[in-house]
Amino acid sequence: MSGTKKKMVVTGTEGQVARSLLERARSIEDLDLVALGRPRLDLADLSSIAKSLISEKPDVIVSAAAYTSVDKAEEDSEAAFKVNGHAPGEIARVAADLNIPLVHISTDYVFDGGKNEAYTEGDITAPAGVYGHSKLLGEQTVREHTTNHVILRTAWVYSPFGKNFLLTMLRLAEGRDVINVVDDQIGNPTCALALADGILTVARNLISSDAPELRGVFHAAGSGSASWADFAAYIFETSRRYGGPFAEVQRIPTSAYPTPARRPANSRLDCAKLEAAHGVLLPFWKQCTEMIVRRLLVDR
Repeated sequence: MSGTKKKMVVTGTEGQVARSLLERARSIEDLDLVALGRPRLDLADLSSIAKSLISEKPDVIVSAAAYTSVDKAEEDSEAAFKVNGHAPGEIARVAADLNIPLVHISTDYVFDGGKNEAYTEGDITAPAGVYGHSKLLGEQTVREHTTNHVILRTAWVYSPFGKNFLLTMLRLAEGRDVINVVDDQIGNPTCALALADGILTVARNLISSDAPELRGVFHAAGSGSASWADFAAYIFETSRRYGGPFAEVQRIPTSAYPTPARRPANSRLDCAKLEAAHGVLLPFWKQCTEMIVRRLLVDR
């Protein structure tokens, strides 16, 4: 971001994407990043959104906070739809009123997972559960309120922060020799720190250009695909190399691990459109996994 210092406001303070953006933005001299979370900005209280965002006078907004408990959403649909569906529309309305771009984070769960190849932005959405339906509504309300937006669908996000699959596997390995992991769901493990770098590039592009091809829906996920069992096995392989906890992976079918919400069997996202328009290609998932495991075990 060139010229005068720009201000980015990100919704949420504790989520993986918000924390990764805060970390990555520290090294960008001409960017001031502010993370807004509860109680000041509460996505469950729609009346709190406009006041808190407008007071910051942002040049760009990143809508990163969300209701992310996929299983809990099945029984708490009202909260999921308010936070994931209606709040993004209110954020988009503020962005439109301020005449600034909005980057909104969405998910692979807008698809049902039945396709054999990676999903493109043009594929028909068909969520299988409440979480996916609520996130799809969020995409729709963003589009209704502003054309100056990028919707970034991502998947299988992990990082050194919060709750995620990588941290869960390392924790479980401290007390178990064998861990059952689903092997018939495939996707793109996505490092939140790499995703944050991509978001910062997209935001910079939106601020500096009005080009319509820079706007719309894009997929932003890690390069390369894996099953959850593949992902776990590499986490343990890497952790063992650095002297950390590890376990044997027992590969199981989804049917052996029932959950309240149905997961997509195929979460792979085709990210060619994002690379072509914004020059953003997220790194290979094994590369990022190694970086985070090393950071957790060695660099801490």
